[in-house]
Amino acid sequence: MHQTANKPVIFIAGHRGMVGSAIARQLEAQGEVELLTASRAELDLLNQQAVNAFFQRHQIDQVIIAAAKVGGIQANNSLPAEFIYQNLMIEANLIQAAHQADIQQLLFLGSSCIYPREAPQPMAEDALLTGPLEPTNEPYAIAKIAGIKLCESYNRQYGRDYRSVMPTNLYGPGDNFHPEHSHVIPALLRRFHEATQANSPEVVIWGSGTPKREFLHVDDMAAACLHVLNLDLATYQANTQPMCSHINVGTGVDVTIRELAEIVAKVTGYQGELGFDPSKPDGPPRKLLDVSRLHALGWQAQYGLEAGLGQTYRWFLDNLERFRR
Repeated sequence: MHQTANKPVIFIAGHRGMVGSAIARQLEAQGEVELLTASRAELDLLNQQAVNAFFQRHQIDQVIIAAAKVGGIQANNSLPAEFIYQNLMIEANLIQAAHQADIQQLLFLGSSCIYPREAPQPMAEDALLTGPLEPTNEPYAIAKIAGIKLCESYNRQYGRDYRSVMPTNLYGPGDNFHPEHSHVIPALLRRFHEATQANSPEVVIWGSGTPKREFLHVDDMAAACLHVLNLDLATYQANTQPMCSHINVGTGVDVTIRELAEIVAKVTGYQGELGFDPSKPDGPPRKLLDVSRLHALGWQAQYGLEAGLGQTYRWFLDNLERFRR
């Protein structure tokens, strides 16, 4: 695939994941770029030689790194080595290959778990590296911090334009609804759906229900990614610093896990009782992003939580066969 006269070529790594597929949908709808993608069978992102060869074979103008090994508390706790190794390798291989292929523009997608467990709320970009991380996902967070610093290092040393965005908790079409390895929203949607079908008298939720979380619809995340990628360099640099260049992406609004469960119950039509199991881990007490940097750059989220959850639940119902045990 080669660049046409008017259409730049954008390579999306991780185009089959929830975020990557949302970005691909929006780019396809705009029709102003040529998309380059590769499945896991076509390109092993853990293989440096394969990644380098792929970048040499194709003429690429921009790279979006949406590929990552992701999971909830249980997956992070049980597979820490895979989470740090695979995420480090994916980002290092892609960023170095982009540089070697003389690709000037790249967007790296991180996570809000990069911030210290006890970071002041809401968490501003400059809270990075100011304290210990949440132990349950520290390996993943370390890998994502390394991705930010890779981008900044290539910018400082080689004059590249490699940008980073840090989303809050994401949800939406394409999410992972696996019963053991999913994040809180798909896990709750599935459990409340099954409880509704079974007419269960109670749904018990992990933890106390008191931690507060912020949730961003994946279509909002995709729109924010493209907004940041398309900012002119002077604007981007005026609103960031060379060694604090990442941009938080969120709604700026959070809810308790109890409130979230109540909305999920409403969306799925569940009529029973809600219970909480405080013997299970809560994770950090609060995780809200300061999104003033993004707002100053002219972007704000569009989806409200209930509307977004309703749309995601409809997508889950439409794709139920793929989620059968």
